Amino acid sequence: MNMKKFITFEGGECSGKTTIIAHVCKKLEELNIEYITTREPGGIRIAEDIRNIILDINNTDMTSECEALLYAASRMQHLSQRVIPAINDGKIVLCDRFLDSSIAYQGYARGLGIDKVLRANAFALDYLPGLTIFIDVLPEVALKRLSGRDKSDRLDLEAEDFHRRVYEGYQEVVKMYPERVVRIDGNNSLERVTEDCVNAVLKYLGL
Repeated sequence: MNMKKFITFEGGECSGKTTIIAHVCKKLEELNIEYITTREPGGIRIAEDIRNIILDINNTDMTSECEALLYAASRMQHLSQRVIPAINDGKIVLCDRFLDSSIAYQGYARGLGIDKVLRANAFALDYLPGLTIFIDVLPEVALKRLSGRDKSDRLDLEAEDFHRRVYEGYQEVVKMYPERVVRIDGNNSLERVTEDCVNAVLKYLGL
């Protein structure tokens, strides 16, 4: 299946993905381009239910293996019910996180191994995005931003070393998929980062 219209946004905690996606949406609207936005885990009822389980601060005893499989299950349901139908309708899909998050968080930071995570997500490998915007924020910058916000979910409560390993995991993702991952310097001002991300999307779409 041609996934050219599937665009994902990746980065560690406090990388500004939500704000940046909103600006990309505004630009697409100005150009009268049809699109949808969605997120992982989530986007549809079943996947949102799984999201609540994963991020529940009471689930600190969840094993890394269980976490990885829950993400994979949520991903396939989300693809089937949300992403693929939109692409078949000719719409651009802007997704906050996808498989690369599992590689960085569970495969690398949790220490499960990238190969194991890829095997758990074998079904999703047929639907990799055409473009991934990776907002590259240095760990020390992200941790400073994280300290200034409410730690509302289970991943927010992880130790600083975990978030540093997530960053290292994303560097591996960039090496694995250089043909589709565009690295954006997320340490600049939000205005500059937003402009760079919007321009990267427009260039990819030939606009």
